[in-house]
Amino acid sequence: MLAEYKVESYYDEMFLNRGQARSNYTSLCQSLEKMPRNEFTRKSDTAKKALKNLGITFRVYGDPEQEERIIPFDIIPRMIGSQEWTALEKGLKQRIKALNLFTHDIYRDGKIIKDKVIPPEIVYGSEGYLKESEGLNPINKTWLHISGTDLIRDSLGEFHVLEDNLRCPSGVSYVLENREVMKRIFPELFETLMIRPVYNYPIHLKSMLSQLSEKERPNIVVLTPGSFNSAYYEHSLLAQEMGVSLVEGSDLVCQDEKVYMKTTSGLKVVDVIYRRIDDAFLDPEIFNPESVLGVKGLFEAYTKGNVALANAPGAGVADDKALYAYVPQIIKYYLGEDALLPNIETFLCSNEKDCKYVLENMKDLVVKATNGSGGYGIMIGPKASQEEKDKFRSMIQENPKKYIAQPVISLSRVPTWVEDSIEGRHVDLRPFILHEKDDIYVLPGGLTRVALKKGSLVVNSSQGGGTKDTWVIGDTNNVK
Repeated sequence: MLAEYKVESYYDEMFLNRGQARSNYTSLCQSLEKMPRNEFTRKSDTAKKALKNLGITFRVYGDPEQEERIIPFDIIPRMIGSQEWTALEKGLKQRIKALNLFTHDIYRDGKIIKDKVIPPEIVYGSEGYLKESEGLNPINKTWLHISGTDLIRDSLGEFHVLEDNLRCPSGVSYVLENREVMKRIFPELFETLMIRPVYNYPIHLKSMLSQLSEKERPNIVVLTPGSFNSAYYEHSLLAQEMGVSLVEGSDLVCQDEKVYMKTTSGLKVVDVIYRRIDDAFLDPEIFNPESVLGVKGLFEAYTKGNVALANAPGAGVADDKALYAYVPQIIKYYLGEDALLPNIETFLCSNEKDCKYVLENMKDLVVKATNGSGGYGIMIGPKASQEEKDKFRSMIQENPKKYIAQPVISLSRVPTWVEDSIEGRHVDLRPFILHEKDDIYVLPGGLTRVALKKGSLVVNSSQGGGTKDTWVIGDTNNVK
């Protein structure tokens, strides 16, 4: 099957241009070369059935005919070497540390703005900025407890940060379940390769959440919007793996500036909430009065220090796509270091010169709404119709502050099983990071999302993408 594979002109993560396997992939290639096509098809079908039986689904909003889907999964793993991962891990820790210091600063003193490192409108004009969080001092001064940073590789194989997800990042459930499926269908590879484990992510997550309370055994809950949310499966899986309660807003009540969970034996105080609800819906008394997802009085209980929230309300200001352009300066300002993971060149339409350039070169750029997510609010110039380009042009001219643009990056490709053959498909990577009290933990590997449509650069599941298992090859740890 690999003999038919075409590397083409992209950076291929498995093969060198001359068709020789890269060192990380040697063992995998040898196994694939020995495997009959029908055996590979059988393994792929087994994986699909396993994921279907597990009920790993996601929902596509606005698609009434097919609201709930089984996310596509490709059984050819993506592999990252030990040294390469060590460098990525170091860069991710640096980035989250700096962004957390930034978030604490802008809600307390705003020194970075007073020192004119960042224009005030970039911060205070962000939809993620929460005026109600001004002056707050979260436990351990941590705002960004859980994050998922999207990485891509360019045509030279260099990793770049595509964006930071610091509100309610999702996808870690796919990492956990994909790994379990892969261990079933490729047990021989897990016997011979030293693949770093991912099963202990819920253990690290619970430990980090526990550190947000002074109690020895705090009552932790996962707050979900409910079963119709696109990531509900993940909410329930993480609650189950941590051994904590999964609750909706209606399961909680606030009294005397404290939060309680309704139980069959009465009210039970809640100490820590891992919330998977956006800021606007957390507390109808403070934010959106029409919200039925949150809890009245929750924000007051939080500000009084009687309950901890992860992530902290207002954390979204640090992942605004306009602020993204200033992250290298943020790292330099707070840490005195150069960014270890580079950004992609970014043009801010709020800047008159940048806006002019964007409007004149839309056919060559990726244009994004600063508050967009899930692959929505994006225009990829080379693939966009004239109607789409005209639409984005009008939106930029009407409200330039809401848009940024970046050059089109030739994302790296990895071999992917498509129907009955192996073809190259573009991928990104979302490592998950936990900001613990005294350390920052990065889950080895993270979620590889793959654009299953030929030639597509959009990897989001809502836009036709799928997932792969990501193997970080360790040099000492042989526990899978």
